[in-house]
Amino acid sequence: MVLRQPIVVVMGHVDHGKTSLLDAIRKTNVAKKEAGAITQHIGASEVSLDDIRNACAPTMKGKLPPFTIPGLLFIDTPGHGAFTHLRERGGSIADIAVLVVDINQGFQPQTVESIKILRSFKTPFIVAANKVDIVTGWKSPKLGDEACSVLSHIDRQKPEVQSRLDELLYVVVGKLNDLGIESERFDRVTDFTKQIAIIPVSAKTTEGLPELLLSIAGLSQKFLEQQLKTEVGGAGKGTILEVKQEQGLGTTIDVILYEGTLRKNDTIFFGTINGAVQTKIRGILKPNMHPTGDGDKYEYVDEVNAAAGIKIYASGLDDALSGSPLLVDDGKGNEEASREINEMIKGIISESEGLGLIVKADTLGSLEALRKLLAPQGVVVKRAGVGAVVKKDVVDAAAIASTDPYNGVVLCFNLDVTDDAADEAAKHGVKIFSSKVIYSLCDEYLAWVADEKKKASGSAIERLPLPAKLLVMPGCTFRASKPAIFGVEIQGGKLRKGVRLIDRKGEIIGEIREIQKEGKGVQEAKQGEQLAISVGGAICGKSFNEGDILYTYINRKDADELMNCCSTELTEGDKSALSEILSITDKRRI
Repeated sequence: MVLRQPIVVVMGHVDHGKTSLLDAIRKTNVAKKEAGAITQHIGASEVSLDDIRNACAPTMKGKLPPFTIPGLLFIDTPGHGAFTHLRERGGSIADIAVLVVDINQGFQPQTVESIKILRSFKTPFIVAANKVDIVTGWKSPKLGDEACSVLSHIDRQKPEVQSRLDELLYVVVGKLNDLGIESERFDRVTDFTKQIAIIPVSAKTTEGLPELLLSIAGLSQKFLEQQLKTEVGGAGKGTILEVKQEQGLGTTIDVILYEGTLRKNDTIFFGTINGAVQTKIRGILKPNMHPTGDGDKYEYVDEVNAAAGIKIYASGLDDALSGSPLLVDDGKGNEEASREINEMIKGIISESEGLGLIVKADTLGSLEALRKLLAPQGVVVKRAGVGAVVKKDVVDAAAIASTDPYNGVVLCFNLDVTDDAADEAAKHGVKIFSSKVIYSLCDEYLAWVADEKKKASGSAIERLPLPAKLLVMPGCTFRASKPAIFGVEIQGGKLRKGVRLIDRKGEIIGEIREIQKEGKGVQEAKQGEQLAISVGGAICGKSFNEGDILYTYINRKDADELMNCCSTELTEGDKSALSEILSITDKRRI
């Protein structure tokens, strides 16, 4: 067993500098070595241990930890989209993440989204507080080839600039604390198992890059050693990052190999929308670092060891799913590999009975992340799938909407909506929520539901009978019948004209015609008030007696609509009265 490179993914809000930071990491080259010193594979860039030593040596004054990891493998595609591609059963193959935050802008929607996804996959991360170079008053060094220590530059800033930096950093600390995460500036961390390190950096000036690389490497080696162990020559395991068309090759897959070895002519298993399939590798490709023309864009290799980014050429790749595991046949038969992949796919792409949302996403990983964010909100998913929103999705949502308008919608992440589907949605009034930000997609849907329920509650509150529990007051019968007029005290809920009253057995005694309080007619009365009511069809001494408890009559259908549309408008007294009423009417119905 040997230690492989940790797989590092870079996440954060749009425009906070994820791509710029990756570019700066690729160019970290203090020794001015030849091109290719930092090898860019397909889908990933490899930073060797020598590169880390060279970048960090000036900062550490040559006193570097005794690293045993061979380097770092950075995923080139930044963002949660890349992260959610990097999956295996039960988690992500990304070993550690860098969360990029613009120190001047602080937390934004995708920042929070990234943290939620990282925590749901239990992936450790550090924070790169980017754009320190544009903090007001900050003085950066002249741009050069060497990566610069941010600590040495902090000490050179004016006291007021250092204070400003601390203020901005502690805004980030505060936001993380609000999410239940302890954090601190990296050089002030006292326990890396309990605190997230925040490293001020500048992708533009390279300030902080040595500390960033050193922190990633150091934390990976100290805390992730067990999961970095891999068996060279063992059956390879990877994940499909992207499915691409390559001229002269047809359909290819970009793969991150995270365990074992992959060889030409190996039989591999991977997922499609219809389940696991297998094929034989015809070729393994890596980028040619010194191409002489378009014809030698790639170089072929016979085998590759984890961790690495590679391109695979084989037949039968057209239906491969981005985010699917890729397993090499280990010679023990294919049933176990197929079962593992099929179980994973069925756990994400699914259809259930009953009501719920139609959810579509671009990849398995994105779909899983979307479901993970919806579940804590109590949102039920009826069908989850990968691929564009089609007419059938809208037809099914319309059918659901006829019974439950809040579930009869389509949530669509990072995908196109076909023209047929859009026409069908317009025809049936089906709402399609579409976004390239999972967090925003979830929030937009939940806000819409709340708004629709608020609109519905206005009409429902006026239209539906409200729950009320009444005590017929002794000595306050003013007319026995035609109509019966008597005094009541409202012990729970609200009373309104036009509702029918029932007794404890569920027998209807009559309908309220008028309500009077202190000699004046009122439309409605609430808990604790005493008033006189006139009830048509009721006879005092026969339909009811003084001292009896009466209730407004509410059937199960109206009660369900009240609770669904107007729950936030009902008081605890209202809900308690409704519960008593339903215990009577439901028992009578049985």
